Amino acid sequence: MAKRAPTVGIIGLGFGRAHIPAFQANGCQVVALCQRNPEQAKAVADKYSVPRIFDRWEAMLAEAKPEIVVIAAPPHLHHPIALRALEGGAHVVCEKPLAMNRAQAREMLEAAARAKRVAMTGFNWRFPASMQRFHAMVEEGFLGKLFHASARYLVPRWVEEATLPTWRMDRAQAGHGVMGDLGVHLVDLARWNFGEIVRVSARAGIAYPSRTVPGGGRPADAEDFCAVTGELASGALITLMASRVARAGNEQTLEAYGSRGALSYRLTRQGPRWYAGELRAASGTTRLEPVKVRSGLPRSAGEGDQLEVTGKSTVALLVKRLLKGIQKGENPSPSFEDGMRAQAVLDAVLESASRGSRVEVDLN
Repeated sequence: MAKRAPTVGIIGLGFGRAHIPAFQANGCQVVALCQRNPEQAKAVADKYSVPRIFDRWEAMLAEAKPEIVVIAAPPHLHHPIALRALEGGAHVVCEKPLAMNRAQAREMLEAAARAKRVAMTGFNWRFPASMQRFHAMVEEGFLGKLFHASARYLVPRWVEEATLPTWRMDRAQAGHGVMGDLGVHLVDLARWNFGEIVRVSARAGIAYPSRTVPGGGRPADAEDFCAVTGELASGALITLMASRVARAGNEQTLEAYGSRGALSYRLTRQGPRWYAGELRAASGTTRLEPVKVRSGLPRSAGEGDQLEVTGKSTVALLVKRLLKGIQKGENPSPSFEDGMRAQAVLDAVLESASRGSRVEVDLN
């Protein structure tokens, strides 16, 4: 007898829309969507044949009772939604940043443990084929002793002053600016590949002080660009640069240099099969050479708009791990603990940028 497909409810239809084809590609039933604007929710539901829509997450959890809940709402809602969903017996995938701060993230982690539910953080950029190969080569010892690494995540979304602000400009809703939006992915890739970041020194800025939060009540107070110098537990150095005002910028990069080798990863959302990324490596003193990597994904992963492609090519692989974790009763990585540890780095970055001094990351 065929197994019944797990049911899924998705809260927030910005990046949350990428989760719909990701779960459907894994044979799940997306049964409910939640969005404050019901007209927008209905349009998305009709496109993906989702039967129910809600404008309040409380109603979705109580009435639709999905077995898996995706939280893609603004970060100030992550904590209350996760606690309610876990208490109700649902497994949870929560978009990054996991919470507003490390304390909230820890409460979410503890709630998942009490409920004995699988809880994962949406670090989908671990899953491009070139990044997976990068990680495997690091694990195999290709770099030797790591000396230093650098990472960038650049987009141009708010480079024009006239672009309308969103909740992402409001620290009361977002918790962090570009570091919570983009930079947290760099933090996760650094931790996953090289170990914990133990101290940071950061500088950040707001591109246009004239920009206000949505509604215009007060000035935007969440950073648009941020540069971080960090030290890893191994003693290696790392630099992170995140910007959402990088004109013509549209890339993620991660470079690492060690005693035996060097690796260079790059991903742009341009060209065919962009979602596989690019990888180069060097083990001598000559130039970096391309490493051939196969995505292993069906051709259909590249079909649709960019958000759908992102869902099918990266989020779907995270979902696959989630479903295996549910089946085995295990919490796979990227877990809520990964999200909490990345949150601790974000908190230290925010403190450092505010104080103008180096700050230790609270890893206890």
